[in-house]
Amino acid sequence: MSPNPLISEPVEELARRLKAMTDDELFLTMSELETASNAAENDAAAEVLSRIALTEDEIERRYPGQVLAPYRDWKQRQPLL
Repeated sequence: MSPNPLISEPVEELARRLKAMTDDELFLTMSELETASNAAENDAAAEVLSRIALTEDEIERRYPGQVLAPYRDWKQRQPLL
């Protein structure tokens, strides 16, 4: 399995952790998943994309109607991303 715990941990555990994360932690998770998606191949890519969708759902739950605007704003403020 992947050494990245975001990819290797059970989906149910990730979903539970997402709900408990601060906004910064949530956005950092999304950024890490995007990076993992770019590096993933075939079957792994589908797994990463499902986790990205789960993270997107949590962002939408916190910011209804804003789609991913809060995440994009956060990402622009990060000098190292």
